[in-house]
Amino acid sequence: MKSYRKKLVFHLPTRRAFVNITPQIRQCLQESGIKEGLVLVNAMNITASVFINDDESGLHRDYERWLEKLAPEKPYSQYDHNGYEDNADAHLKRTIMGREVVVAVTEGQLDFGTWEQIFYGEFDGKRPKHVMVKIIGE
Repeated sequence: MKSYRKKLVFHLPTRRAFVNITPQIRQCLQESGIKEGLVLVNAMNITASVFINDDESGLHRDYERWLEKLAPEKPYSQYDHNGYEDNADAHLKRTIMGREVVVAVTEGQLDFGTWEQIFYGEFDGKRPKHVMVKIIGE
């Protein structure tokens, strides 16, 4: 069995954003040479997320509104966590959106369902964050 690992770095200029990282994951898969196996894509920061969904701008705006209703950024005083950093809402949003995804690799390709893409979700941006890609297989 072969193994491949790479860290991707994201430094987004906004506090919140959704980025389609499927092209970067495909590039990692190509670099790995693995044809059959699994890809793990994992957000390495507690205020960021990795998830699978449709790459549709209306859906992304819906996520933004929905997440803001569930865990509004302000007022900062509503959260016990806030103090050193005012990012409690980002921690909660990450919990809702998830930490990682696993995708099957079949015949050297990501084995997606219809419309599926991999996204990086940023909830407390403006600084470097990491996503780890781990691919195992043959």
